[in-house]
Amino acid sequence: MSDSDSERSVSQTVRAQLALRDLILSGRLRAGERISELQAVEITGVSRTPVRLALVRLEDEGLLQAIPSGGFMVRAFSERDILDSIELRGTLEGLAVRFAAERGVSARSLEPLKECLTDLDQLVRQDPITTEAFSAYVTLNARFHALLTELSGSAPVIRQIDRASVMPFASPSAFVMAQSALPEAHSILLIGQEHHRIVVDAIENREGARAEAVMREHARLAVRNLRLALRNRSHLDLLPALARLTSTTAD
Repeated sequence: MSDSDSERSVSQTVRAQLALRDLILSGRLRAGERISELQAVEITGVSRTPVRLALVRLEDEGLLQAIPSGGFMVRAFSERDILDSIELRGTLEGLAVRFAAERGVSARSLEPLKECLTDLDQLVRQDPITTEAFSAYVTLNARFHALLTELSGSAPVIRQIDRASVMPFASPSAFVMAQSALPEAHSILLIGQEHHRIVVDAIENREGARAEAVMREHARLAVRNLRLALRNRSHLDLLPALARLTSTTAD
């Protein structure tokens, strides 16, 4: 296989993976529903080999389960599954920022992070915050977290954060759009932004323990958002898959 063919195959796998993940998390593919390679080919418009790889990747993410007789089934996931995934991401991100702080980061390397922080500031200062601003926040927040992760300089940690972040609803912005419809939305964004600011300051001042503690606490904002979304089920049209979530934890 030539380099161009290999790159095309990888691109098609990612395309299929993203399309199928969106169908699952949007609730259009329901828990217990079976999906075959041929069905996935039809849905995504991608050939069988990259589709097969995409299905295996989604199994690794915990969204699909292989069926002994062939094909895959959409997995049901519980509130506990999501809470554990968020905790795992927070632990790994905490490790990443501790590495960044303790190993030292140059002023130049911090510039893109500070620019992103400024852009986020402009969004969260809006009151009320529009749906368009929330949408822009999702993109900027994802960039901020990616930049933080890269500052660790640790390929293994970066790799594991990437894996943890694609677990069901574990990404830093998983609940932002559902949160946008809640009365507490603005105050939660302000808390999250203060966490961002403190983490950057801790990295700059080489305070590893402080950076790690704040980052782990920051991840727990997603837990708060999950519970608020579940209590305000009238807004779950923004995250339909949550409407069928099994609750296994006490408030």
